[in-house]
Amino acid sequence: MGTLYIVPTPVGNMEDMTLRAVRILKETDLILAEDTRTSGILLKHFGIQNRLMSHHKFNEHGTSAVIVERLKAGQNIALISDAGTPGISDPGFYLAREASKAGITVQCLPGATACIPAIVSSGLPCDRFCFEGFLPQKKGRQSHLEALKDETRTMIFYESPYRLLKTLQQFAAIFGEDRSISVAREISKVHEEYIRGTIQEAIQHFTKTEPRGEIVIILAGKDIKSKNQKKELI
Repeated sequence: MGTLYIVPTPVGNMEDMTLRAVRILKETDLILAEDTRTSGILLKHFGIQNRLMSHHKFNEHGTSAVIVERLKAGQNIALISDAGTPGISDPGFYLAREASKAGITVQCLPGATACIPAIVSSGLPCDRFCFEGFLPQKKGRQSHLEALKDETRTMIFYESPYRLLKTLQQFAAIFGEDRSISVAREISKVHEEYIRGTIQEAIQHFTKTEPRGEIVIILAGKDIKSKNQKKELI
């Protein structure tokens, strides 16, 4: 049996690539890439010469069986996404599950991901949090947010710059304009930026300044203490 390696890659700054990740990508028999063109640039930067195979959300159900057979035959295979850790709002879960079911060792290397730096630097509680990733674009979006209305943990969302303002406006309607929020933009890149304050303040900022780049939203959970204090006053 071979091993399936889940290998994180930088979300921006190339210096975030680990020495172990470079070694694994050089030594494995095959690298599975979400986009071979994007990954080709990364591999060239680190002098990694290895076979590449396309593996993304549109073909993973069809290719995973073949990959599992290769792993069972003794090949060691690495999986990377365009940026960050595969499986976190990227392809990876399905293959990892199928490999595990087949008795294959699955190892995920520690490494870059956008959500952890965003929440740790937000100034909001990060001892307990829930990761929501990308919200549904249309069907189920409103009900999904309504279900989070009473969530007390800090919440993490990924969002496109093209939908950010609309999302913030929906947050204001459901969670209240005064709920604390942090919007992280372009983490580890040249134009890294954090907008912290209330939802309304974030709306005002991005109404004046067009959002660009990769965005992570950190939203404070519902304040149970304040809610209980109001009950006592009543």
